[in-house]
Amino acid sequence: MKSKDLAKTLLYAFCLLSAGMPTVYAEEVTEQRDAYAYQLPSLGEPTMLVQADTMAAGSKGDSEDKAQSEQCAGFAKDDNADVGEIIQAGCEPTLAQMSKLMDNPLGNVAMWWNQFDTYRLENPEFNENELQHRYTMILQWPQRLNDDWNLINRVIPTVNSVPLDQDKIDDFKVPSPSVPPGGGPVQEPRISRAPVDIFDGRTTGLGDTTYLGLFSPREGVDVGAGKFVWGAGFDISAPTATDDVLGSGKWSAGPGLLGVYLGPKWKVGALGMHFWDFAGDGDREDVNLTNLQYFAYYSLNKTTSIGAAPNIIANWEQDSDNTFTVPVGLGINKTFQFGKIPVRFGAEVHYSVITPDDTVGAEWDFRFFVIPAAPAALFSWMQ
Repeated sequence: MKSKDLAKTLLYAFCLLSAGMPTVYAEEVTEQRDAYAYQLPSLGEPTMLVQADTMAAGSKGDSEDKAQSEQCAGFAKDDNADVGEIIQAGCEPTLAQMSKLMDNPLGNVAMWWNQFDTYRLENPEFNENELQHRYTMILQWPQRLNDDWNLINRVIPTVNSVPLDQDKIDDFKVPSPSVPPGGGPVQEPRISRAPVDIFDGRTTGLGDTTYLGLFSPREGVDVGAGKFVWGAGFDISAPTATDDVLGSGKWSAGPGLLGVYLGPKWKVGALGMHFWDFAGDGDREDVNLTNLQYFAYYSLNKTTSIGAAPNIIANWEQDSDNTFTVPVGLGINKTFQFGKIPVRFGAEVHYSVITPDDTVGAEWDFRFFVIPAAPAALFSWMQ
């Protein structure tokens, strides 16, 4: 029997059976038949056994995809949308959303800072200038403690290149100038300086390594059209330098505090760290130093800002005339997308309006940085 004749026969038999059924049941069967019939091919067309189920499942899947697409489109229009919620919904954050998240130094984002500083040092004793180079890596990630608090972690290894001859300084058996914990220009010892021009030769290698931990509320405080976020904790510096002139030679620790206002256009705040030595080489200078990084940035658009983040250094072991280095600066940064990874590039110039009178100090600092980032929501161990 041909397929067309077989189909007609089965349909006729079904109608006869329906006629003999109770009226209510026959109506239910008829409704089910009619609802299902639109999915069947016309008589004479080849029939796939899984076609009906596939079409039903496909209809449901299309509906879900459409709903998700609409949800993602809604997220994409809101630059203030929570990036964690965006990822949980199966959507991807926009570049503008990631750039805004990276503006928050206490946000739910993992960042890998690569910062390059070149200081123009002045030696007033010999009236000459030299360059000091420094690479600072900052590995930052948040760790959720509970529904209300995060621990913001920063591990900060460094590489220094200073215009100092370590062997020449060692020959005089006096305390060595050194790069301080937390970074910055070379600091000379207060007493027993080498009676020689220290700007002779160059020493390059690893510097000290610092850890900074900040306990921060997961939600900021509403202030006008923006938010104020803050974190408080501690820092600890390990004497990992490969030469005396590249680090302090001391274990140091102290309090750390960060606060920042995140407005629609302005991002203004400061990070303060203090270091006291508590162990290490007894022949090295004591450490009692404050590193205050203040920052002010103005957004030109969703991914571009101008401003700067200079570091004020206060070396409390020095005489009052040589305690402070206070720079001001200006720069620009912009966030780009590479594949699915947002990367921020920036360049800044800092000029010190206050420098030590009688010891080596930094007049200029030229800074360049590259910062790739990823939302913390992508990493289950951060949650």
